[in-house]
Order: sequence, then structure tokens, then C-alpha cells
Amino acid sequence: MPATSVIGAQWGDEGKGKIIDLIADRADVVVRFQGGANAGHTVIVGGKKHVFHLLPSGILHEGKLNVIGNGVVVDPEQLLAEIDEFAGDGIDLTGRLLVSGAAHVVMPYHKAIDRLQEGRKAGVVIGTTGRGIGPAYADKSLRSGLRVWDLVDEKRLRHKLHANVEDKNKRITALGGKPVGFEDVFRQAAEWSWKLAPLVADTGKLLRAALAEGRHVFFEGAQGVMLDIDHGTYPFVTSSNADSLGIAAGAGVPPRAIGRQLGVSKAYCTRVGEGPFPSELSGEIADRLREGGSEFGATTGRPRRCGWFDVPAARYAAALCGFDGLCITKLDVLSGLRHVGLVTAYEVDGRILEEWPGDTELVQRAKPVVETFPGWKEKLGEARRYDDLPPAARAFVDEICERVGVPWELISVGPAREATIVRDPA
Repeated sequence: MPATSVIGAQWGDEGKGKIIDLIADRADVVVRFQGGANAGHTVIVGGKKHVFHLLPSGILHEGKLNVIGNGVVVDPEQLLAEIDEFAGDGIDLTGRLLVSGAAHVVMPYHKAIDRLQEGRKAGVVIGTTGRGIGPAYADKSLRSGLRVWDLVDEKRLRHKLHANVEDKNKRITALGGKPVGFEDVFRQAAEWSWKLAPLVADTGKLLRAALAEGRHVFFEGAQGVMLDIDHGTYPFVTSSNADSLGIAAGAGVPPRAIGRQLGVSKAYCTRVGEGPFPSELSGEIADRLREGGSEFGATTGRPRRCGWFDVPAARYAAALCGFDGLCITKLDVLSGLRHVGLVTAYEVDGRILEEWPGDTELVQRAKPVVETFPGWKEKLGEARRYDDLPPAARAFVDEICERVGVPWELISVGPAREATIVRDPA
């Protein structure tokens, strides 16, 4: 198929960056289609740790075109800092990175509003990263946002920015903040414009042409299905479609072109921020998963909440997206546990539910029904074939795949690129 998508099947942080990096050598183009700098993908190659927030994870492969699609909200400050950081590591992106002119821009006033209004959304604390993502998407929906095309046209920028700063300062003042200065924001935006202008393109047109030519395109999701604005645990979600349903709109391609879809799940679950998390653990096992899996946000540094693998949530994600294969990460983190668990159903108000409830209020009241399975003592970091895994680890993977209804495609047994088991295509 000419296209493949990689989508987080949980609450984000599943290890999508590593998976994309692993299979990007088969791609001609790698595309980010939604989200913003609130994403954090970590890839380790040759012992070197690379953290991506806006850049597609394919940039570590020479000769691959990387695209930031129209569905992304672009923070120019963060994007330029990432480009400089990778340049400092000897990775030149010249001719290998394009940014959609139709993508919306995260401005300083968006970040100010994001920080000020957190906790004031009808008394609900969302756990936002404070990166301005929600306010930028709100402006997009209100048809008042600035797009990258506006940013790189100085006359247009000054006109639109003046109206936006005036409007946003009213909001900032009402929230108790200090207004931003127009000239300061304009001067900063003009500097971004000069640096970003060579990267701007009609990326939707480019991608449609690439697909028509039979070039292999990878669509890289940020966050995960359970954080999707429409299908996640609303309102404790991100502000974009973080599932495969967002690809067509966020990249500017026809839905039929999306092709093979891979879901990424940890062998357990994590969540950052507020919101219902039925499989959540506390105490010694949670601490062990957090420390063993380095479960601290790549963007915020916040400790992640940890729990057992959630079968109903994963089955829901697989049905919604139509996953063809499952990439299971961090199986090695479970080594040394006497027993490992799967949440196979929920108890809600005295009823047993084997499927995802949908209604966030029900999810918040859900108590996990956990089945335990034998653990294993062996370290898995050197395993390169499925048969190299101890029988208990293979049985656990088989149980996950059977219950979710999707076969495994890749199994990650360590953070490095080579610490991966790939299913034999034969």
C-alpha cells in the first residue's frame, strides 16, 4: 500500500517515535498531521537520545521528506529551536522539511491564555501542558487564527495580528494576566517569518501527488486515541483528532489513501495529567513501572500515572481506527514481576462492562476487573526474535492480541532502535 499510519492506541506516550523511526527507512515521506508542541516523541539511536515535539520522527533517516501538515498547530519558537538542536547534532534538514502554509500558528498570547485559564473551565482541571495548543485550535474554529501563510506575508501579518492582539489582550486581562505588546509580538513573528518562509508549501497538494505516484507515505500521530477531541475521555483530551480519523483532514489527502494502520500500545498503560484512567495502579507496582519505564513526560517532565494494560480501551481504539497490526512497546519493563495484569472489563455501578463505556462520567466511576498472568524473571533487551522471549512473555503478548483482536507487528524490548522484534512477513 502507498501509505501507512502509526497511531497511539492508549493515552499517548506509547513509543510512537521509536516505531516511526524503525520503519521510516521504508518511507519516502513522513507526515505529522495533528497536535502541536505538546507532543513528545523520544528516539534513541546509537546511544544518542533525540526528543521530537513538532518535527516528524523520520528526520533521522537521510533522503526522507518530512512534512508538518495543515492539521498541526505550529509553535515557530519551538520548531526553530528543534531545527537548531538537530543541526547541532549534525543533522541537516535542508530540503528535507516542509511546513503546510495552511497550518495554524501558536502565538505568545495563546500560551498566556492557556496558562491563565487552566482550572477555570467549568471548575475542571484538564492538566494542559500550557503550550497554547487549545487556544490556537479554538482560534482556528472561530476563524480568527493566524496561518503560516499569514505569518510569512508581512503586510497580511501586521493587519491580522493587530486585531488578534487587541482581542486576546481583553481575554488575558479578564483572566488577571498582563497584556502582551503588539510591537513585541510583531517583531518576534517577523523574525520567525524570515526563518520559516523557505519551508512553507502547499503540502496537501504535494502529498496527493506523492500518493498518486505510488510513493510510500507515513502518517505519524501524536498523543493517542483516548485523548482524541471527539472520541477520547472528553473534556480530559487534547484539542485535535489524535486517531486515524484525523489523517485525511490534517494532511489533505483522501481517506481511501491512508492504507495500512498500525496501533502502538505499551505492555501496560500510562496517562499524563487529569482525567479518568480505569486501570491506574498505586503503590509499589506503579512506582516500579514508572521508574523502570522512565515514565516522565518528554514535554512536561511530569510523572505519568501507570496501570495495567487496558483491554476494553485498546479494543475500542482498534475498532475505531481499524488497526491492521499492533506495535507493543516496553515489554521489557514488566520483567521481574511475579505477576502481570490485564484489565479485561470494568465494574460500573454494580454492572460488569466488557466494552469501553464511551460516557466519561461512566469511565470515571469504572473499577477495573483485573486478570493476572504469570510474570517472568528474564531480561528481554537482547531478544530479537519472538522465540527469544520467555514462554510467559510470549503468552502475555498472545493474550493481549487475542483479546484486542489485532495481531502484533512489532515488539519493543528496550529504548534503542535495535531492541525490537519484527514479525516475519512470511
